[in-house]
Amino acid sequence: MKIANLLTATAMSGMLAFGAGPGLAQDDTPAMTLFTNVHVFDGTSDALLENASVLVEGNLIKTVSTEAIEVDDATVIDGGGRTLTPGFIDNHVHLQLPGPTIPLMETNSTWEDLAISGVVQAEMYLMQGFTTVRDAGGANAGLQRAINSGTIIGPRVYPSAAFLGSRGGHADFATFTAPVGATSNFNRLNMAQEVDNVGDVQKFGRNNFRMGASQLKFMQSGGAVSAFDPWQLVAGSKAEIEAAVQVANEYGSYVMSHSYRKEAIMNALNAGVRSIEHGFMYDCEVGELMKEKEAYITTNLTAFDPGLLDIPAVKDVPASLAKATSASAAFVDYIDNMLECPVKRGHHTDCVGTADACNIQIAYEKKLANDFFGAHTSLVAMTSVGGEIAALTGDFMNPYPDGKLGVIEEGAYADILILDGNPLEDFSVVGTGDQWFGADPRPDSPETIRIIMKDGVIYKNTLN
Repeated sequence: MKIANLLTATAMSGMLAFGAGPGLAQDDTPAMTLFTNVHVFDGTSDALLENASVLVEGNLIKTVSTEAIEVDDATVIDGGGRTLTPGFIDNHVHLQLPGPTIPLMETNSTWEDLAISGVVQAEMYLMQGFTTVRDAGGANAGLQRAINSGTIIGPRVYPSAAFLGSRGGHADFATFTAPVGATSNFNRLNMAQEVDNVGDVQKFGRNNFRMGASQLKFMQSGGAVSAFDPWQLVAGSKAEIEAAVQVANEYGSYVMSHSYRKEAIMNALNAGVRSIEHGFMYDCEVGELMKEKEAYITTNLTAFDPGLLDIPAVKDVPASLAKATSASAAFVDYIDNMLECPVKRGHHTDCVGTADACNIQIAYEKKLANDFFGAHTSLVAMTSVGGEIAALTGDFMNPYPDGKLGVIEEGAYADILILDGNPLEDFSVVGTGDQWFGADPRPDSPETIRIIMKDGVIYKNTLN
């Protein structure tokens, strides 16, 4: 049976067994799952808690102990000495941007095309072990609602709704000949909005929260392969960025900013932005300001892949090749600077494309994280740091307020993986891939991820 069908059957049988909602038994008492004989990575520690048991009650973790846990009427799962970890968190995904290019998504994609992509992408991310994702632009609350209700299968979603950016910037997806003020496909669907003054930022920022955003995404810098915007762009005045922060503060939430250049990063941090996306020109001065501002950074490490300049979307378009070549030269010190002056960095894939293509990119991003920063730092980025970023949404905009994410501890959400082996010693068990471009299609779910539980419901179990 294909994993997609297997997980559907598993999830549905779990929901039937649990009753009306996740983790509920027929008599409305929380169902319990007891994991025994596991070594626990708790999301922060640099060593495993050995020979432990973890009790899940409903959708929360009730007990973590190295002593035997005695409980009646629990479903017992013997981990067989494997490693139990928090579910992974990807802080930068685009569930509803299937590609293959932005112009084609703008001119030849209906809302059905984009929504169907979101359904497939959501299932794919969950089966790669990501029980939580932050959608970094394009998705409103629809996918989140469908997942939360059990209509479709996927991770927890923190949507950003429409990208906010200036005319000619990285949120401008309109066709080349579109006149100023023309409505684009992405505008109509509230996937991207042009903001060229403080009033625009306030209007569309508030509309994003109305459409279910958990946080706002502001586009400062350009891109390496996009149409109009040089990557060196420093868009958004101080007043405009502060307006985005003001709107987010009204909702008790925060702003994430697409920022490449050091000047853009510093502008964002000084305006109150809490999450720097990409941040390729990071250095130790930026790191000091980040610590002062209690900010986070998430960076797609595939940007440092030496084969990046050989992909057709880059090498076959002279303007894109020129931009990507200059960007690669400018970003060369990122890894060394992050190693010298580390800050809180979350995992970030940033895939735009089909689910099959993103599956490959996700696995390669996991590999690069370990290659550049080592296993423990990479695991923390994929778990507890992601949980801290999720918590920035505050008390009343956080769509999942009942427990912590990214950790294995009492009271945390029961988002749990069981892996074949110790990821601190063999990182490949998290589902890495050795190749990006030209790689063969990957399985629907890594064989080494044996159990995937989200919100107390098991979506994959190959232990039995």
